[in-house]
Amino acid sequence: MDIAVTGSTGLIGTALSSRLAGDGHTVIPVVRRAVAPGESALQWDPATGSIDTAGFEGLDAVVHLAGAGIGDKRWTVERKREILESRTKSTGLLATTLAGLDRPPAVLVSGSAIGFYGDRGDEILNEQSPPGDDFLAEICTAWEAETTPASDAGIRVTTIRTGIVLSASGGALTKMLPLFKLGAGGKFGSGRQWWSWIGLDDEIGAIDHLLHHPISGPVNLTAPNPETNTGFAKTLGRVMGRPSFLAVPKFGPKLLVGRELAEALLFTSARVLPGVLEASGFAFAQGDLESVLRQVLSTPSAP
Repeated sequence: MDIAVTGSTGLIGTALSSRLAGDGHTVIPVVRRAVAPGESALQWDPATGSIDTAGFEGLDAVVHLAGAGIGDKRWTVERKREILESRTKSTGLLATTLAGLDRPPAVLVSGSAIGFYGDRGDEILNEQSPPGDDFLAEICTAWEAETTPASDAGIRVTTIRTGIVLSASGGALTKMLPLFKLGAGGKFGSGRQWWSWIGLDDEIGAIDHLLHHPISGPVNLTAPNPETNTGFAKTLGRVMGRPSFLAVPKFGPKLLVGRELAEALLFTSARVLPGVLEASGFAFAQGDLESVLRQVLSTPSAP
């Protein structure tokens, strides 16, 4: 297959591109920089609405992972606008472009996140659950809606609602490790909030699965056994051989990154299950939290 990938240099995009290329597919990165002569890449700039339309003709699939980092910076009004528009503008541009092609790709796998569901306590959530009402839910709802031109044009569109991706190469886990290494790790706040996670290998395997199976609409990319924050902290502490009994009070992260961002990343509860993936026959290779953490933390790139 010839597969274009946006966000190809990010945590998920890098691993996905490597996996697809290793399986014999041709991966075409979609980049904002100038494309070098002879380079197999497509240029675009969602901010200005420019895109190499002709380069998408005849491709088999597109995987769209681009977007400004959610937790990279404090949420000012400007940063929140950037986070939202980096997703809606890029997705709208891509979906509209694909819809207008003479030979469009058969499938568009487009990013989203479990932030769609908002803060839901102990409620068990599946793909039919309604959206939440906070900022991340607003982003994800608008983000997914921008794929409509592609689906209206007959392209199979799958929106992947990704959970907390566990990897030694980046993401939430690597930000937690220094605290645990110092012996100061533990639950955040009450620890009762549910964390829905997925190993990076399963994240990549699930995207590959969706490229090859006739699945449309939202798909939760989370392991089948979400964990409470308390359980997550205890498991991580056990794997690292460090204590995990200290509770991190809410005011600490809120002072560091701001109230709204801290609530969204650390204290929001989303107990999300991968109903569509499991029903489609996808087999998780990393379904057990402790085994995933041991695998991740034994890799050379773990900090």
